[in-house]
Amino acid sequence: MPQKKAAPASRSAPAGKSKPAVKRPSKPSEVRIIGGEWKRTRLAVADKPGLRPTPDRVRETLFNWLASLAGAGGGELPGWQCVDAFAGTGALGFEAASRGAASVLLCEQDASLVAQLQAVKTKLEAEAVRIERGNGVTALERAPAGSLDAVFLDPPFDNVALYEPALRAAARALRAEGSVYLEAPRRWSGEELAALGLAEFRYLKAGAVHAHLLRPAAQGTA
Repeated sequence: MPQKKAAPASRSAPAGKSKPAVKRPSKPSEVRIIGGEWKRTRLAVADKPGLRPTPDRVRETLFNWLASLAGAGGGELPGWQCVDAFAGTGALGFEAASRGAASVLLCEQDASLVAQLQAVKTKLEAEAVRIERGNGVTALERAPAGSLDAVFLDPPFDNVALYEPALRAAARALRAEGSVYLEAPRRWSGEELAALGLAEFRYLKAGAVHAHLLRPAAQGTA
């Protein structure tokens, strides 16, 4: 007798019995210090909503800009006084310290991130770095007027209310030839910045990041 052909196996699971999607455990990513004493040192990025470290390429461009203003060789920022007002991973502040900044204040409100920053400071023996748990805007308002060479502002993108007071406080604390780095979800207009006493000096867009290097308006836009 002719053999019966076996029915082809179904490629779909029976209704109601589809396999659940496998959830892969999230692994903490890392960013690296790009230049200076701690070049290639990697910093862990905690798995926290809204934590968005500045991409390596953007940081490299930023610190090239700053080094050109500092007028020092090798991308150094010798003797600079800096504040990283929304530190997060500390990538901006530790990069500045790695390149010779004399004083870098890292401000962060999240307790677990503060602990992580302290651990990195200890590991690197970063004597120039101070870490403060608190509001970055308040820290800038507390700084003596005209005392800072660089202020790094990378607030949470969804907290738009932080931007204007942070920029205003940074502008007051800057030295006449100081710089503010602003990372934002949009490009700030010249009119908005002028109202705060600042002007765009350099600009870069990378994905969703709008990176601005700002200077006191009196310095103009070279």
